[in-house]
Amino acid sequence: MPRLSLLNSPLLLGFEHFERAVERVNKVSSDGYPPYNIERLDENALRITLAVAGFRMADLSITVEDNQLVIRGKQSEDSERVYLHRGIAARQFLRSFVLAEGIEVRSAWLDNGLLNIDLIRPPVENRVRSIEITDSAPSAEEIR
Repeated sequence: MPRLSLLNSPLLLGFEHFERAVERVNKVSSDGYPPYNIERLDENALRITLAVAGFRMADLSITVEDNQLVIRGKQSEDSERVYLHRGIAARQFLRSFVLAEGIEVRSAWLDNGLLNIDLIRPPVENRVRSIEITDSAPSAEEIR
């Protein structure tokens, strides 16, 4: 059965990357671990805060892969500890967020079990460009 796309209108040219972004969002794990908050700091700044108690900086990694912010956590096992009860899970996680075009990661820091990641959106410059109309079609070399 063919897939119905919201962006297949002939008036929406070049929006295939949005469709791919929507597909990535749908694939993101719905697991609620670790819990997180997203704050708006100002018009062009956001902060993502993840509750990662028990993780050290060495256990965490943050990467940006094709406009996708990926946070991974993997705790190393401490073989010297003997647990009588283990109620605090030592599990790995992968949490990802799809970033809009132009969003950049400014900084990240770990504070009291909370991983904070600041994002910024540089101001968008409006561009207006005039297109010259000629009386002949371009050659194949001119198109490339």
